[in-house]
Amino acid sequence: MIKIAPSILSADFMRLGEEIRAAEAAGADMLHLDIMDGHFVPNITIGPAIVGAVKKITSLPLDVHLMIEEPDKFLSDFISAGADYITIHAEASVHMHRTVQRIKESGVKAGVSLNPATPLCSLDNILPDLDMVLLMSVNPGFGGQEFIPGVLDKIKTLRQVINEKGIGVVIEVDGGVKPDNARDVAAAGSDILVMGSAFFNSEDYGKLMKKLREMLKGL
Repeated sequence: MIKIAPSILSADFMRLGEEIRAAEAAGADMLHLDIMDGHFVPNITIGPAIVGAVKKITSLPLDVHLMIEEPDKFLSDFISAGADYITIHAEASVHMHRTVQRIKESGVKAGVSLNPATPLCSLDNILPDLDMVLLMSVNPGFGGQEFIPGVLDKIKTLRQVINEKGIGVVIEVDGGVKPDNARDVAAAGSDILVMGSAFFNSEDYGKLMKKLREMLKGL
């Protein structure tokens, strides 16, 4: 089953607890938490304290996406806060293999993210060690951007590589995913669809999830 991961970056932070409970009640599969430092991307969002607070009020897995420079400095904080997945960016990681192993040794699932212009060959020597690859379908830093169509071919190619290698790595896609393109993204080979504004700006989270389940049936 294709999983839906609402990104709380687009939630109403004045009502964050209510928003998270509503997403869970609607049938979301996991929560995506974007961590931005104002250096790797031109925006600042949340830190370990918010991740820890979210962990206390939901049973959904927390998918923590580190869009930050020098991620190694902060791994322990996010692991302690309760992350179930931690994804680092290939573009920001100097010693990627060591970082991935450190995440996995802590009992957390490890992912590596690629920006739209970063080639898949960046993963050639790390792919078998990963639990997840996150393909950005917008340039990271802000919510509400339009999906970059060329990423569909990137998803298809990565799915083919994973299948040929016979490894259990899941593909997550983040950026501009909405009901209009969700089936195309999933059909290309994505296992997890991150939805920010498309989810939290909808009038009824439950109706949206029902619609998505129908659209994605059979994939």
